[in-house]
Amino acid sequence: MNERLQKVVARSGLCSRRAAEELIRAGRITVDGSIAHLGQKIDPSVEKVEVDRIPLPVAPGLVYYLLNKPTDVVSTADDTHGRRTVVDLVPSEPRVFPVGRLDQDSQGLMVLTNDGDLAQHLTHPSHGVTKTYMVLVKGRMQPREVGLLKQGVELEDGLARAKSARVVDTTNDTTLLELIMTEGRKREIRRMCEAVGAQVVTLFRSAIGPLKDGSLREGEWRPLSIEEVRSLFGESGE
Repeated sequence: MNERLQKVVARSGLCSRRAAEELIRAGRITVDGSIAHLGQKIDPSVEKVEVDRIPLPVAPGLVYYLLNKPTDVVSTADDTHGRRTVVDLVPSEPRVFPVGRLDQDSQGLMVLTNDGDLAQHLTHPSHGVTKTYMVLVKGRMQPREVGLLKQGVELEDGLARAKSARVVDTTNDTTLLELIMTEGRKREIRRMCEAVGAQVVTLFRSAIGPLKDGSLREGEWRPLSIEEVRSLFGESGE
């Protein structure tokens, strides 16, 4: 069903209809790559709308959740072993799927959505969207070991490196690291730390690109705003 573009943009929550008209007049909105014009009608279920070259989700029925995944919850939509999944923690309708993964024994922020475009943007290596982790390891890590995490360590499935690695805090028995990654291989951070002689105690994902929320308690979720969704679409690790 075709609708006026300014109405579609306003319904997304980005701005008012009048402000949408101003964006169209200014040439800041495109539809399927072409500059939009005032009064244009589109089918939001199939046509791609961008504002300032950043996608604006307008298809009906799209939802976006931010979840603080607890430990002992698996980051899949279904589990053949009957374990609790991240999908069990958010509304059942409309059906969503987790974007990327966190190990069962790890905690932290995850996006769940039914928007395949956003999922592809956040997970495809070509986009290099960063994920930030707070990692507690046993023992006092030396600068050389932290440097190796940035330089890269050889794992059985290839070289793995952190975009950034720094020590946040140390005690006599532990080191708290902040690692920023652009990949998401299975148990990658744990394997990287093991490769430099450090054993992970806890692992918490604290940010996905620009998206953070220190107020979400373990197991809690909330919907993302349209501004947050667009910030994720606009994020690149380059």
